[in-house]
Amino acid sequence: MNDKARWTGFEAAGEQFYRLDVASLLGADFRCLPHVLRILFENAMRSAPAEETAHLPQAFRDWLAQGSSLVEIPFLPNRIMMHDTTCGPALVDIAAMRDVLAENGRDPDLLMPRIPVDVSTDHSSGVDVFARPDAFQRNLEKEFARNAERYRLMKWAAAAMPGVRVHPPGSGIMHTINLERLSRVIVSETHRGERRAFPDALLGTDSHTPTVNGLGVLGWGVGGLEAEGALFGVPVVLRIPNVIGVKLTGRLRDGVLATDLALEVTRALRAIGVTGDFVEFFGPGVRSLSVGERAAIANMAPEYGASTGYFPIDDKALAYLARIGRPPEDCALVEAYARASGLWFDAEAEPRFTQTTAIDLNAIEASVAGPRRPQDRLTAGSTRSAFTPALRPARKGALPDGAVVIAAITSCTNTSDASMLAAAGILAGKARARGLLPPAHVKTSLAPGSPTAERFLRRAGLLDDLEGLGFGIVGYGCTTCIGNSGALLDVVRNELGREGFRPVAVLSGNRNFPGRVHPDLENGFLASPPLVIAFALAGTVNIDIAREPLGFDRAGEPVMLGEIWPTGAEIDEAVASGWDMADFDAAYQEAATRPLWIDLDAPSGPQFPWNPASTYLRKPPFVRPQGLPAAEGHARPLIVLGDDVTTDHISPANQIRPDSPAGQHIIAGGGDPADLNVFASRRGNFEVMVRGAFTNRMAVNRLLPADAPAGFTRHEPSGEIVPLTEAAERYASESTPLVLVAGERYGMGSSRDWAAKAVALLGVRAVIAASIERIHRTNLIGMGILPLLLPEGVDPGTLAIGSADLFAVDLRPDHLMPRCTVPLTLIRPSGETVAIALRAAIETSLEITLLKSGGLIPHVLGGLLEDAGSRI
Repeated sequence: MNDKARWTGFEAAGEQFYRLDVASLLGADFRCLPHVLRILFENAMRSAPAEETAHLPQAFRDWLAQGSSLVEIPFLPNRIMMHDTTCGPALVDIAAMRDVLAENGRDPDLLMPRIPVDVSTDHSSGVDVFARPDAFQRNLEKEFARNAERYRLMKWAAAAMPGVRVHPPGSGIMHTINLERLSRVIVSETHRGERRAFPDALLGTDSHTPTVNGLGVLGWGVGGLEAEGALFGVPVVLRIPNVIGVKLTGRLRDGVLATDLALEVTRALRAIGVTGDFVEFFGPGVRSLSVGERAAIANMAPEYGASTGYFPIDDKALAYLARIGRPPEDCALVEAYARASGLWFDAEAEPRFTQTTAIDLNAIEASVAGPRRPQDRLTAGSTRSAFTPALRPARKGALPDGAVVIAAITSCTNTSDASMLAAAGILAGKARARGLLPPAHVKTSLAPGSPTAERFLRRAGLLDDLEGLGFGIVGYGCTTCIGNSGALLDVVRNELGREGFRPVAVLSGNRNFPGRVHPDLENGFLASPPLVIAFALAGTVNIDIAREPLGFDRAGEPVMLGEIWPTGAEIDEAVASGWDMADFDAAYQEAATRPLWIDLDAPSGPQFPWNPASTYLRKPPFVRPQGLPAAEGHARPLIVLGDDVTTDHISPANQIRPDSPAGQHIIAGGGDPADLNVFASRRGNFEVMVRGAFTNRMAVNRLLPADAPAGFTRHEPSGEIVPLTEAAERYASESTPLVLVAGERYGMGSSRDWAAKAVALLGVRAVIAASIERIHRTNLIGMGILPLLLPEGVDPGTLAIGSADLFAVDLRPDHLMPRCTVPLTLIRPSGETVAIALRAAIETSLEITLLKSGGLIPHVLGGLLEDAGSRI
C-alpha cells in the first residue's frame, strides 16, 4: 500500500509514529466491525497493491449488512511460528526443493523465507523419567539422543536461511514462548524515514496458535503446507470470515478456574457449529479475566472448531506486558495505537457479528471434559456417569475399572497461566499436609509451558509440595498432551486387556481423543491443574470427586476436595510472592545456551547433505515441479470411515510399536526395537509415515469386517484384504484413481500436514466427506487432493458404500470454481447407479490455482523454475 495520504501521525511515549488510517475509509461503519475484521481490513489495505484492494471498503460494508461474505481478502502475516514436528516436515520439503532447484541449474538460495519464522522445540519432549529430582535433565538427554538428527536439520536451516530462528529444547511450548517472548501486540518499523506501526499478526503451524489471541494479537493455526506458502510469498487468501460474538457477563466465582470456562465455551460453541469461523469475545465480563485466563479460553479455539478466539486489546493486556518486563515505551505504543486506530476494547460496545451467544461467568462451575472428546463437558463430580457400560466396582487385588493411570499437568492450555500452576501447588500442599499420596498405579508429571515456571513455583514455596506428590517438572514441552506420555507403569501394563478394566488419563491439556495420550488408552478427561492432582490422589474416575473423599488422612479422617481446594485469595497471594519479571530473560537465556544444544554439530551450506541410511530424514517423492497427471477413469474407494476421524487417527503422533508396519520398517533399516521414538519425530521419513496412516484402531474401515485390523483395506477386483500401502501400490500399477469417504468432522484435531501427505502418498485424489475441518481441508488442497462435501443428510452409512462400488466423478480441476457442484455417480456391482451432487470444499481462487498446479510445492517450484531471476 503506497498511498502515503492514508498514513496519519500519532504520538506514543514522546515519539512520532504513523498508522494506516483505514477507519477513514469506512467512517462510522468501522467501529461496527468486530475487532478481528478491523485487523484483517488494515492488513489487506496495507499489504496488498492498491489496485487489488479498491473494492474492499465496499465489501466490508456489505459484510456489515449481511453478517457474512464471499469476497476474498489477502492476508500477509508479519511472522510465522512452527514447532519441531511441523517444522521438521517443512524443512525436509524446503531442503528437497532446494535440491530440485540445484538439479535444474538454479541457485538454491532462490528459495529463501520472505518473513521471519520462529521454530520451537516442544513436541519431542517425552515423559520417560518422572517423580524424581533429575527427571527434567534425564528426559532432555533422552530427547537429544533420539532426535539429534532432526535437530541438526533445524540448526542447518537457521544457518542457511536468515530469518529462521530456533528455540531449542527446554525453551517451552511455542504458544507460551509466543506470549512471553515474541508477541509485540503492535509492531513498528522504519519506512523511508517514518516510524510506521501496525498490528502484530501471525500464522502458526499448530491449531492452538490462537492462544496469543488472549493478548490481543491476531493469529491462527494453519497446516505446514499453508505456512510454507506464506514463507515463500504465496499469500493466504480467505473469505471475509463469519465472526461469532460471545458475550461474557458477570465474573467467575471464587474457586472456579479459566479451564472450567474454556470447557464450557468449547461445549457451547461446538453445539452452535462454528467450524472455520472467527470467534470474538465481548461484553463486560471480558474485563474480569486476566490475559492468562483469556489465553486458556483462546487456546481451545480448535476444540470448539473456530479459527480464532479473540480478546481485544485493553488495560489487562498492558498489565501483562509490563509484568513480563516489556519496556514502558512498548506498552505506551500499544495503548496509543490501539486507542487511535479503534482497536481498544470497549466493554459496553456490541459490534455487528454474524451470530452471537452469551455466557454468564457466574454460572460456570468446576468441570471436566471427556471421556473421548474435548467438547463433552461434565461437572467435575460426574466422571463415572460418562461411561457406557457403567464402570464396575473395584475388585480386591486388581486395579479398578476407571483407574487413573496417567495424571499430567501439561500443555499450553493451562500452564501458560501462573494462576493455574499456583492453584495446583496450593492444593498439593494442603493434600500433602494431610498425608495424601497418589496410588502406585498413577504416573504423575508436570510439564509447564514456560521455563520460568520452576523459578516461579520455587519462589512461591509450591514446588516442594508438587514434587512430594510426584508432580515434579519432567520437561518444558507438550509431553503427554501430544502423546509423548512415555510407557505406562508395569502394574498397569500387566492389567491391560483384562475384561472390566478401562484405564483413564486425566490431563490439563486440550485433546482426549482415543489413543491420543497413549495408544493403550481410549478414555481420558481434560481438567484444570488442581483437578488433575485431585484425581491422581483418588486414583480413579469412578468417584463423585466433589462429594466423596479423595482419601483418608493420617488420623483416618476422610479428606474432601472442598477442604483442600485453593481460594482466589490464596492463588493471588502465591502469584504475587512467586512472580519476578527478571525470570523471563534468565530462564530463556539458560534454555538457549544449554551445552546439549550449543555442542550439537550441524552441517552447513546451501543444500542439506542427506544420509541414505537415515531412518529420520528422507527426500519425499512429492517434492517435484509438476503435480500428478489428471486422474482418468472411474475411481475406487481406498477406505471408508465414520464420524470424528481426527488427524491423530489418520496420521498418529504417539509411540511407534515394534510390531507395527512402521516399526518393522524402521527396524529393517537398523532402528532399535526398544526405542523407536514417536511418529511425531519421524515425520521427516515419508516411508515411516505412510506406513502409520490409519493404523489407529479407532480409524475403522467400513469396507472390512468389524474385526479386521486397522490399516488394511479390500483390494478390488481381487477381493483380497491387504495393508493400505499394498492396495495403493496395486491401484497405482493399474492406473486406478482412488477416493476416501468419511463422515462428519473429518480431520478435526491437530494441524499436522502429514494427515494430508500420507493420504496423497496412498494415491487418494479426492476426499468425500460429510464435513471437513478447516485446517485439514487446506492441507488436502496443499497436496493437490480435491475436498468434496456430501449433501446434507447423506453420509457413508446412508450410502452403504462397498469396496466394489465405482465412483464416476470428474477429479480434474480444470472446471472447478469455489463451492461449485461436482456431480458424482455411484455405480454398484449390480449396475444400479446413485446420483449425488457433491459440493467442492474450495473457498478461494488461489485454492483452484493450487489444485491445478498439483499442490503447493509444485506451484512454488514451478514459479521459481520459470523465473530464474526472481528470489522468493
